[in-house]
Amino acid sequence: DLPLKQQLGQLVVLRFAGTELPGYVEGILADGWAAGVILFADNLTGPEQTRALAADVQEAAGGDALIMTDQEGGPIRNLDWLGPQRSAPAQGDPAAVRAAHREAGAGLREHGIMVDLAPVADVPVVEGSVMAGRAFAAEPAQAATRVAAAVEGLGESEVAATLKHFPGLGGATVNTDDGPATVDLSEDELTGAALEPFRAGIEAGAQLVMLGSARYPALDEERIAMLSPAVVDGLLRDELGFDGVAITDSLEAEAVTDVAEVDEAAVQVIEAGGDVALTTGRGSWIRVFRAFEARADASPAFRERVRESATRVLELKRSLGLEDPG
Repeated sequence: DLPLKQQLGQLVVLRFAGTELPGYVEGILADGWAAGVILFADNLTGPEQTRALAADVQEAAGGDALIMTDQEGGPIRNLDWLGPQRSAPAQGDPAAVRAAHREAGAGLREHGIMVDLAPVADVPVVEGSVMAGRAFAAEPAQAATRVAAAVEGLGESEVAATLKHFPGLGGATVNTDDGPATVDLSEDELTGAALEPFRAGIEAGAQLVMLGSARYPALDEERIAMLSPAVVDGLLRDELGFDGVAITDSLEAEAVTDVAEVDEAAVQVIEAGGDVALTTGRGSWIRVFRAFEARADASPAFRERVRESATRVLELKRSLGLEDPG
């Protein structure tokens, strides 16, 4: 078993600024106090630099860091020299989607990245849906076959796929990065057709699910999705049977900071059944890590949740061929 601090570290992924690995991040990774890093376009200048940066991350972490990025297709490609060249709606039939994601996954792996924060499993179900240009299809069954194909294609290149944004952002007209969003669909709508792509992606072997930050009054009148035990433990874990890694969307999204401080939100995510807090703001990592420490010191129940989540993250790492920190 890992010491508690290293267990807590498995529950955080962080972002850093610049195209070189900062010394403070080297230290965090060397101590095992983060599961890994997320890379954005502003971290990357080209193939050679990206490979070198990923190698530096792994050297600091002793070879066990998760390195992730958003590589959906079209304009949402942090490695803009790799595919998929087209946005999800234009990627074609399931066979074409699978091939595009197999190729994209091979490219990511070649650059040292083994987690893709894709595919989008949302179904645009309202006029002006914020996901209209990023979702595979507005028809749930059609979206589901393509989501499954994307997961399989990435998996064939040994890249872990991430279904997002649970339990579905297709009913929102506001981007949660920019402000609070409410999805006013019925419980039947939210747990029926809208979940088809998530069900299909899980059955296809998706290893991660990204928890969204919209509000779903029919499921939980009080909490946004990622902070809701009804959504995470109830719907994702119990109903869909997902036992992989549940990672948050950015904790710095306006929809999150509107309801909680980043450190408070991170603790609530774990208590709701989530596994990994994705921190993307400067200084957020230390606040989250200290909040985890304080809650673990005070609560045996929280320590047990930490152990469960750390185990899931370590299983993900082993499946991707990373060194075992234990």
